[in-house]
Amino acid sequence: MSPIFRSDKAIKDIIIDNISTAILMVDHDLTILYINAAGEMMFDISAKRALGQSMRHILNVDDKFFNRLETTYNDNHPYSEHELSIGLFSGKELTIDYSVTPIMLPGLSCQLLIEFTSIDRHLRIAHEENLISQHQATRSLIRGMAHEIKNPLGGLRGAAQLLENELPNPSLKEYTDIIIGEADRLRNLVDRMIGPNNLPKPRLINIHEVIERVRQLVSAEAANNIILKRDYDPSLPLIIADPDQLIQAILNITRNAILELKDQGTITFKTRPRRQYTIGSHVYRLVLEIQIIDDGSGIPEDLIESIFYPMISGRADGSGIGLSISQGLINQHKGLIECQSEPGNTIFTILLPLENGLKNTNGEKR
Repeated sequence: MSPIFRSDKAIKDIIIDNISTAILMVDHDLTILYINAAGEMMFDISAKRALGQSMRHILNVDDKFFNRLETTYNDNHPYSEHELSIGLFSGKELTIDYSVTPIMLPGLSCQLLIEFTSIDRHLRIAHEENLISQHQATRSLIRGMAHEIKNPLGGLRGAAQLLENELPNPSLKEYTDIIIGEADRLRNLVDRMIGPNNLPKPRLINIHEVIERVRQLVSAEAANNIILKRDYDPSLPLIIADPDQLIQAILNITRNAILELKDQGTITFKTRPRRQYTIGSHVYRLVLEIQIIDDGSGIPEDLIESIFYPMISGRADGSGIGLSISQGLINQHKGLIECQSEPGNTIFTILLPLENGLKNTNGEKR
């Protein structure tokens, strides 16, 4: 088979569109001439909307930033700056490092090549790696504890049954029943802490059908004053996953949100694609983002870092097991659940890698 040769320009375009650094090319008016895929993701804007726009229309930052770019264009000297805080007009805020390089292309006037690196992204990656390693360590610890607890529980239960058969007075059976019942309750609690032990049974599914199933289940449980909203991206491709496990993971999060709302509020299910996205230490070309958003009172700040641990709950009647199970189910799909919360806005974000070359939800090849 003959090798396929690509032009130098095609190869460069492929490389630039697949690197994780955001790249913009602007002219003397700071009009955007080029933006790569990482830039689209960082600045929450498509290339179609960005091209021809002034940088002033997509970045909310003080005039010193723009004045320095104009100075660089005139004096032709590159520079770099670290830890600059910028805002997007969507309301999102970023902390970035960036470098500016004036370049001359044949037959064209000077242009500025600007490379942006999100410090927030590096902090997020470090946090995710720590979250994944902590969850794996916790799971190993719990499995070891479960083994040590369940063995004596079995002996205790068996001894209570033997004792029951030897009791001279049938009225004393009440006490052995308590021993047996409490032993069974503790065993079931340990099993729930361990979570599902089955490996995923993946198949090609539409994630929106999974979320709709969750909506059907919780709509019967939720109070009439709780509104369940959809904000779906219909262009998302199908995903290879275990639908039952995803339903369970999303259902656990949604039920927690319903309890936090206390009979009134809104829960929004939102889906979006994320390109060139890092989960833990692995960069994926395409990632599915599912968000469950509620406008309840929020999660206390002292709990936010530990809510995925077993037995951690913000409610007196909570078991603290549901979110740990959800994290384990998503981890089995090489994904991750994150949480951010403030009063009136709690967001659980599920990140799942998407396989290349799958069909989209309309059955078309991507």
